[in-house]
Amino acid sequence: MKKLILLVTLLSISFINAQAFLGKNDNKFQIGANFQKYGTGLNVSYDFGLGENISVGVSSSYSLGLNNDLTDNPIDDLNADFDNRFDLRARFNANLGSVLNIDDNFDVYPGLSVGLKNFGGHLGMRYFFSDGFGVYTEFNTPFSKYKSEKLIPAETLHNQFTVNLGAVFNL
Repeated sequence: MKKLILLVTLLSISFINAQAFLGKNDNKFQIGANFQKYGTGLNVSYDFGLGENISVGVSSSYSLGLNNDLTDNPIDDLNADFDNRFDLRARFNANLGSVLNIDDNFDVYPGLSVGLKNFGGHLGMRYFFSDGFGVYTEFNTPFSKYKSEKLIPAETLHNQFTVNLGAVFNL
């Protein structure tokens, strides 16, 4: 019985001490699903804390499954080559968890990103269950696309509103 009480106490303390963003030199790795109108895929990102509320990082998405709504002809979906399915972005975040003071385990981070496909913005949220593990969600939207002429259907991937959902880890 004493061991059970000790275990519950230690777990409770680890939940209490979890913090979503620690500030300077904080390292976050996120992996999850990427949902778009025309496909689903994988999202991976890394953020590094520069200051109390500032972080920079990289994010990458790859569309695995494409929706037949991408074009009127489902055979055209095969024209979404690697360069259309893949996106890589540099990102800047303003980590506002400590400013909002909702919970030490919760962080809200609006930000900007510059990628291979566009210049855009995101709004993300993280919640940590322990010092090392939590969940995240991000909403991304392009502000400016790099190609000014009409996009072919495959180029609309990563040039639309997307949602990422997955796990986040402290490194």
